[in-house]
Amino acid sequence: MDIRIGNGYDVHAIAPGLTMWLGGVQIPSENGFVAHSDGDVAIHALCDALLGCLALGDIGHLFPDTSDEWKGVDSKILLRKVVDIVHEKGYKVGNVDITIALQRPKLAPHIDRMRETLAPILGVTVDRVSVKATTTEKLGFVGRAEGCEVWASAIILKD
Repeated sequence: MDIRIGNGYDVHAIAPGLTMWLGGVQIPSENGFVAHSDGDVAIHALCDALLGCLALGDIGHLFPDTSDEWKGVDSKILLRKVVDIVHEKGYKVGNVDITIALQRPKLAPHIDRMRETLAPILGVTVDRVSVKATTTEKLGFVGRAEGCEVWASAIILKD
């Protein structure tokens, strides 16, 4: 069995009046992410982790923020395209683990919905999708509610 591991990381600034998408779920908030796409920093980090498994770079290479084609795009579409690449290379997703650092709003009420949204796109059961949220105890740009950081890890498998 061929097993590959990848890691992803992404950051987006926060600004008032924008929509906040995380893990494919719209989070009720007065603030949202500054981005070319919908700004779903969790999915962006996850895409990078999956692409990292295959040594294919990051989502900026596939979906450049200079392209009008990707302006405002739903990040779930980007994730589906990345998962298609994983499958085209003969692999399947084993499991993923996502950690979101965001001072506010609190994400605990939304984590199950994120897992349930991501699992079918990844082609796995919900128990193979881990999403965790933390704050930075008011330290740094995350603690000042200026931005969000996300780390993601993925394992893909080929029989």
